[in-house]
Amino acid sequence: MSKTIVTARDQVIREQVAVASRVLGNEDLGDFALGHVSLRDPDGRGVWMKATGWGFEEITPDLVQLLGWEGQILAGEGRRHVEYPIHTEIIRARRDVNSVVHAHAPHAVAFAALEEPLRPISHEGVIFVPPDIVRFTKTGDLILTRELGQALAQTLGARNAALMVHHGIVTAGASVEAAVVAAILLERACRKQLLAMAAGELRTWSSDEEALSKRSRVYSPELIYTYLIRKAQTSHGGGAV
Repeated sequence: MSKTIVTARDQVIREQVAVASRVLGNEDLGDFALGHVSLRDPDGRGVWMKATGWGFEEITPDLVQLLGWEGQILAGEGRRHVEYPIHTEIIRARRDVNSVVHAHAPHAVAFAALEEPLRPISHEGVIFVPPDIVRFTKTGDLILTRELGQALAQTLGARNAALMVHHGIVTAGASVEAAVVAAILLERACRKQLLAMAAGELRTWSSDEEALSKRSRVYSPELIYTYLIRKAQTSHGGGAV
């Protein structure tokens, strides 16, 4: 199959995916070379995401591929991730979603195994509840087929995140900033609740009314993302993220 010519606009998208990947790596959401972030192709050809075999923190634009809706590599080199249906099926199902993150976030994985409700005990928690965060339980195995991708998309529904029990997390947003920040905040929310539960029974958390009131103003994805890019640059000695 002949490869698609990468245009200047495509190169901008590849850079966005690469930066998002490195931010996720810098925030410890990587699992060796596993995990991925995608962006919808504006021409409807599929999604842009990193090639397999590379960790989040290693990604440069030349390691970002354009995948068609059935997983065919339309642009870019290397092998594709086998779990591309996570991205293609959520983005196909949600016209409002332009970016998806999948990560094996350690605290979120541990929290999901407890079958406890996620409570808004922190600012991070209000981004996801109420109602309680949804959980994908059809399988804890890899999402290798379109059917499993569709099932995950159905579980996610109109929400911004889902816990994939025994597996990881998935977040979705209208922008790469929203999807990446949601993934980081979900991991932090789960970590804080695990910390509280380790000390004893949870006794207090924000009411639904307070949580919903806070949701619209506690975190700006754009501001947080800009900070996370600066943080990643600092950790890499001030170089490009």
